[in-house]
Amino acid sequence: MHTLDQFTRIEKLDQKDMHGLLASFPLQLEKSIALTHSFPLPAWKNFKFENIILAGMGGSAIGGDLVRSYLTYELKIPFQICRHYLLPNFVNQNSLVLVSSYSGNTEETLSAYVIAKKRKAKIIAITSGGKLYQLAKQDKNPVLLVPGRLPPRAALGYSLGALLILFSRLGLAKNQTGLIKETSSFLAKQTKKYEKGTATSKNPAKALAIKINQKIPIIYSDYDYLDTVAIRWKQQICENAKNLAFVNFFPEFNHNELVGWQNDNLKPDFTVLFLKDKDDHKRIKARMDIVKEIIESQKIEVIEIESRGKSLLSRMLYLIQLGDWTSYYLAILNGVDPTPIKVIDYLKSQLEKI
Repeated sequence: MHTLDQFTRIEKLDQKDMHGLLASFPLQLEKSIALTHSFPLPAWKNFKFENIILAGMGGSAIGGDLVRSYLTYELKIPFQICRHYLLPNFVNQNSLVLVSSYSGNTEETLSAYVIAKKRKAKIIAITSGGKLYQLAKQDKNPVLLVPGRLPPRAALGYSLGALLILFSRLGLAKNQTGLIKETSSFLAKQTKKYEKGTATSKNPAKALAIKINQKIPIIYSDYDYLDTVAIRWKQQICENAKNLAFVNFFPEFNHNELVGWQNDNLKPDFTVLFLKDKDDHKRIKARMDIVKEIIESQKIEVIEIESRGKSLLSRMLYLIQLGDWTSYYLAILNGVDPTPIKVIDYLKSQLEKI
């Protein structure tokens, strides 16, 4: 019996039940619909926003980045993710600033909130509580309250679904309710393939984790729709599996990083993952074929992972789900609990002393 089919080992390592959190992803998406439709939104639907900013960090920002990628050719005004203490100087009273901090206590995001308030931007806070909730309520800014007590990275279904519905209700994007329901149903069926009860021989996430075990994954994707998906893979492998991973995008990395693969002293400690979608630009598809040959000539394995699903949203989240579960089983192979992030907790505690 393979290590990944030993339930007692998995349960012993997974003290906080990350398995259950990953399995809840489709249900989170479904729940986000009613949660956000019942949210009392200010009368902004016909307001002419000049730009949109989402201020957030880590798991609280990734939902915004996914929306940016997903709506990249639909949005008619600029949408930028701000992972910093400051906001761009163009933010003003005609900006929509979505302030996203799952805990409500993220210091960079709280700083951005204060700046957005000073600039008289239209603000919506997205949080489960904390200081952000208190500030927004005090200032009479709308607060979309999401369920709490989860690691931020395990609350993606809530944050992503909520943002898509918000964009719809504000008239910034077409109605997303049907697409979210379809995607949730599709992902619920996929979940059965990834759960610990599905043997390694039939479980794509377990099989992929075994392939990249004791390797440093380098994840490449097209920039159009899958850039944030690739970033999520890197984040989850780093946080869940406590395993270094790196990411870059076609075509930009072909103009610089590609040259690094010419180094004849490379050791086979890397595995390259190509995340692919049927709507990748035709020239990107050609680049992927050529680059695969170049990398494989250095005796480095290239694993191609195709998206699945009817809609763009379902295809993007199919890859997210597979990456999340792969990082989970990689954590088990690494002998670590996927949930704790002790080094980040240490960093925050040290910063509090400064």
